Amino acid sequence: MPKAKGKSRRHKYSYNLNRKRLYRSARRRAAPRIACSHIRHAWDPHKSVAQNLAEMGLAEDPNKAVPIPKKLLGMEVESDTQQPGKKLVRKPYVVNEMELEASLPEKKSNTLSRDLIDYVRYMIQNHGENYKEMARDEKNYYQDTPKQIKRKINVYKNFYPEEYKNFIASLKPEKMEVQ
Repeated sequence: MPKAKGKSRRHKYSYNLNRKRLYRSARRRAAPRIACSHIRHAWDPHKSVAQNLAEMGLAEDPNKAVPIPKKLLGMEVESDTQQPGKKLVRKPYVVNEMELEASLPEKKSNTLSRDLIDYVRYMIQNHGENYKEMARDEKNYYQDTPKQIKRKINVYKNFYPEEYKNFIASLKPEKMEVQ
């Protein structure tokens, strides 16, 4: 049986290379990954994480920042309620900017596919509220059950309430003409 191709090209282990030192120096150089841009701009790489967060007025450990009272844990032992000394906040603008950003209303980024919208509109236009007929319709390619179709219609109602109302209003004159 022939040898595997990769075997002959395998590299030999280098005993002279100090891998610990390489790993340590790479870890030391790597800056912490910070998602919030406000914190990223105020971050001082020469200080520890705890020092940076304390300067910004943020908590390093949420369990220490907001401790759970002993009464809630089921123990009736009273703990001393001494407030630790307030830390000096040198960069309060970070917290203020984060609060301002959090108070802004969130945009709805959820949308439905054009195919689903067309499917729902077709079903409502041809069958009204009869979900059993919708399930038997030939355009029901994915063989949705009546409950699945109802759920899709409700999702459409929730995502586009104004468009749904206008669509239903436009259907009513058509039905009057037919009768």
